[in-house]
Amino acid sequence: MTDIADIASGLAKASAREILSDALERFGDDLVIAFSGAEDVLLVEYASQLGRPFRVLSLDTGRLHPETLRFFAAVEQHYRIRIEYAFPEAQAVEDLVRAKGLFSFYDDGHQECCSVRKVEPLRRHLSRVRAWVSGQRRDQSLDTRAKVAVVELDPVFRGLGGAPLVKYNPLAEASSAEIWALLRVLEVPQNPLHGRGLVSIGCEPCTRSVLPGQHEREGRWWWEQEEHKECGLHAGNHRVDPGPTSE
Repeated sequence: MTDIADIASGLAKASAREILSDALERFGDDLVIAFSGAEDVLLVEYASQLGRPFRVLSLDTGRLHPETLRFFAAVEQHYRIRIEYAFPEAQAVEDLVRAKGLFSFYDDGHQECCSVRKVEPLRRHLSRVRAWVSGQRRDQSLDTRAKVAVVELDPVFRGLGGAPLVKYNPLAEASSAEIWALLRVLEVPQNPLHGRGLVSIGCEPCTRSVLPGQHEREGRWWWEQEEHKECGLHAGNHRVDPGPTSE
């Protein structure tokens, strides 16, 4: 079994590129890089620079902006790769829409729709690998991402054969400003929606631009007053540290 503590210790002072290199070296074809937004382009860029074979995974929920789909195609062309797409089960989508309509999330919250269109497709795909890489950063959310680890055992999903799944977050310690500075210098493909004030981009009905000074996650599921702006892909971030015990 993979010793996460040993890996974490070895990567304590590593750069994002070095962390990704470790992931690719350890897991090779049994690892996927999750790709959807700005941070993830940097991960694909680093993987390309490293020169090792790598796999990229995106979720096509059926509700993405057209600009996002064209962005995916631009990334494929730029890096000469083929993105693997995870799609929701057609019957599950049909059942949800038949029962509640196309926009039920405005009335009863986004979790059910996200579960059908995002969480379950990702669960199926990750069950075929031993590790995955996400673009999470601690500064994306003080509520749910402030303690994101550089490497961890995924508390939500299981890997190949039901084994524990290793999750790398190479950009955990990076800031939004640092990421965007690198993206501009490297001249990598970018989603044109960023130019319209959409910073954190998800499905079209659930994403809107943010005002100057607003946090990037405020553009997601804006009609909800809930504390945690997550869809379930990183539900393990909701864990609460119980503090010291008497045991």
